[in-house]
Amino acid sequence: MYEKYESPLSSRYASPEMLELFSMRYRIKTWRRLWISLAKAENKLGLPVTEAQVKALEEKIDEIDFEKAAVYEKEMRHDVMAHVKAYGDVAPEAAGIIHLGATSCYVTDNADMVIYKEALLFIRKEIKAVLKNLAKFADEYKAMPTLGYTHYQPAQLVTVGKRASLWMQDFVIALEEIEHCISTLKLLGCRGTTGTEASFVELYEGDTAKIDEMNKLICADFGFDSVFPVSGQTYPRIADSRILNALSLVAQAAYRMANDIRLLQHDRQVEEPFEKGQVGSSAMPYKRNPMRSERICSLARYLMADAANASMTASVQWLERTLDDSANRRISLPEGFLCADAILRIASNITSGLVVNEKIVEKTVWDYLPFIATENLMMEGVKRGGNRQELHEVIRQCSMEATAAMKQGKEADLLGKLAETGKFPLTKEEAKELLEPSKYIGRCPEQVERFLKETAPLYEEASGIDDELNV
Repeated sequence: MYEKYESPLSSRYASPEMLELFSMRYRIKTWRRLWISLAKAENKLGLPVTEAQVKALEEKIDEIDFEKAAVYEKEMRHDVMAHVKAYGDVAPEAAGIIHLGATSCYVTDNADMVIYKEALLFIRKEIKAVLKNLAKFADEYKAMPTLGYTHYQPAQLVTVGKRASLWMQDFVIALEEIEHCISTLKLLGCRGTTGTEASFVELYEGDTAKIDEMNKLICADFGFDSVFPVSGQTYPRIADSRILNALSLVAQAAYRMANDIRLLQHDRQVEEPFEKGQVGSSAMPYKRNPMRSERICSLARYLMADAANASMTASVQWLERTLDDSANRRISLPEGFLCADAILRIASNITSGLVVNEKIVEKTVWDYLPFIATENLMMEGVKRGGNRQELHEVIRQCSMEATAAMKQGKEADLLGKLAETGKFPLTKEEAKELLEPSKYIGRCPEQVERFLKETAPLYEEASGIDDELNV
């Protein structure tokens, strides 16, 4: 295994479940399931396909000789026909009816859709696990004041839980898009070389109702409601664009959260999990790098860029079919799913063990709260007989001095500076009593509670996932 290139997505990041879904064995077995489904439908609808032949295909579905198929493919330069022949070798009594009336895209395109649907269902499960973790975190810290930032500059207070609800909302939007993809997926069906179903018009002697019934039977076997109303040789490649765009939303949501965690970990306010034996740097033993969040951001950039493959492919389909989609789709779709899976596994790992350094959060609040509360302090000064305009100027001057002190590494002590002027009618202690942080968080706790109540049905029944990282 060390002599040949192996994708890091398979060797380091993706889950065993997703790797199995996109394995060659699973793909070829899905092809065989499609051939069996077609044969069953053709038998039921009166074509010369016997129940014994269907049974023979069913009995040999797992007997896949990949080496022999590779030899056939080298001779034929055609992967589907190579596997038709290999399947016929192990089920000789059915060899003559495998793929009857079909074109290659019957198995390749329909198998892709079957696999994509199963993969989307798995991604949905993983998103829900992340949401459940975040919901617990948001509820626990819904009322804990923390410094808000706009432009990454100190702003009004929010709460730790409210910030987590922003991360959650992004994942909810991604989940909604994934759900939409799942609910609107369609099979290609068995439509012939240019989508006209001409071969089946011939086979069914003009009885087009049987063609429609055949496609309904195939859809039912794989849990789909319908086929695309019209098609060329392939299903419309814009469907791939919808799928990869949905996966890109997952990447965008995860990137936003992970990037926020990286910023907060720099300020020592919130940290991702850090294991006892974990090494933060080969040269600097003291370091606690946010490597999991960094990995999410790294993989997310790849996935967001990968989504462009599908849109470019969809836009250049020529008339009824061109083959320049094939090599690209073999890479971009599986790797898109593997990457989304990897991102969500890491996101689950992080969100199940986020650490809030409450004393640091509290200190940061108190460093900036006097500035945030200057308007309230000014109003209280007016109540105690001060002149609003004069107090405003006192606060402005003292704020500039306090800010300058902070930039020199000194304590800002705005409240002390105000009291020392003799022009502000509150002592430092009296002013501090006005600065209860919970008075400056607005409706954050209420907003979090309402958001969690509204979104709970999406994830409350979610089960945990295997989010143990390989490295």
